[in-house]
Amino acid sequence: MMEALPLILFGLVFLLLMFGYPVAFTLGGVSVIVGLLTFGFNFLNLLPLRIWGIMNNYVLIAVPLFIYMGVMLEKSGLAEELLETMALLFGRLRGGLAISVIVVGAMLAASTGIVGATVVTMGLLSLPTMLKRGYSIPLATGTISASGTLGQIIPPSIVLVLLGSVMNVSVGDMFMGAVLPGSLLVALYLGWIVLISIIKPEATPAMPAGELAAFRGKAMLRKVTQAFLLPFFLVLAVLGSIFAGIASPTEAAAVGALGASLLTIARGRFTLAILRKVMAETTYLTSMVFIILVGAAAFGLVFRGLGGDSYLTHLILDAQLSQGAFLALVMIVIFIAGFFIDFIEITFIIVPIVVPIFQQYDVNLLWLGILFAMNLQTSFLTPPFGFSLFYLKGVAPPEVKTTHIYRGIIPFIIIQLIGLGLVIMFPEMATWLPRAVFAR
Repeated sequence: MMEALPLILFGLVFLLLMFGYPVAFTLGGVSVIVGLLTFGFNFLNLLPLRIWGIMNNYVLIAVPLFIYMGVMLEKSGLAEELLETMALLFGRLRGGLAISVIVVGAMLAASTGIVGATVVTMGLLSLPTMLKRGYSIPLATGTISASGTLGQIIPPSIVLVLLGSVMNVSVGDMFMGAVLPGSLLVALYLGWIVLISIIKPEATPAMPAGELAAFRGKAMLRKVTQAFLLPFFLVLAVLGSIFAGIASPTEAAAVGALGASLLTIARGRFTLAILRKVMAETTYLTSMVFIILVGAAAFGLVFRGLGGDSYLTHLILDAQLSQGAFLALVMIVIFIAGFFIDFIEITFIIVPIVVPIFQQYDVNLLWLGILFAMNLQTSFLTPPFGFSLFYLKGVAPPEVKTTHIYRGIIPFIIIQLIGLGLVIMFPEMATWLPRAVFAR
């Protein structure tokens, strides 16, 4: 019976989450109650030390800084300029508007890392335009939903910061490891749009010649410079300083936060009202992450105190599952869990439980972390509970039905699974770049 207590704790927490109870208070509340019942009041002496150890983690300072950078770029309207400029640059091509959505989605992913903000921004700005130009509704909605989730895997990503912290893997290595898989997904998305433009040209019309002619000329260079190059240099400064070894991820996050503010000032968009909104949203999102982290610390302390990690390790090893079979099992569990709960909860609940078992199998944790991030990204897209689909439906015009969104996302889910399969088959896609940079 005692051996089953960790599984009962895990099942109880998961059940309460399914009923819609707040994640942070469910994790923390249930864990404290179970801890007091099993360990007595000595548990209250241990818990503050565990929480302090996590809050003293220097790497986690990057979380509010990256959130600030993303929210500042979103609230300042720079994302809107970027999308409009890219649409005109690619407008002469069939499917050019969809291509621009993917390119901008990748750039917003590299500058915001917040899936909800990216999907909502892209939905509000690009979906009405795509429908007005005669794009297929499923193709338009699928492109926007998929592009918005690139923030899960393209660095700098909050997901990668949290996974690196939980798995005790260098965040800089996580960022470098995600570059090739993230680029692979962008390339596969673009390839799909090009293929559809050839097979079904009526689904991806080009922009009217009049609008393109008005855009070209002397104003074109200025617009491209302001909308594209400046955000690009910001992303380059953040990632480049990490990859070159000049700054740690936390220091690079501070560079990004300052750079986003300076960029907003340079564009004449900086006001006290904007600053208040950005700081309020940053505080809200950061508080949410860290309150969940405190609850997860309590859960982890009780789960390990009850011997849950040892019990699961022995259970898996006694079942004589191969490394591949266990990886498949965990990936399926994370994929399904992603339908119901956010990536933050999965990172703090499921990942710490399975990582010690993978260490027994001598699995490369960097490769494993990238697989987790890609898996979470896929679950954000999958009907009927994919969060990205809900975000888009909330801002879509009335003529866009839920069935349109579901039909449109299926090809991109298949693309995601292909990308995930390729990284599983070729681990070097996640491990080569960090190894090459470190060897240099």
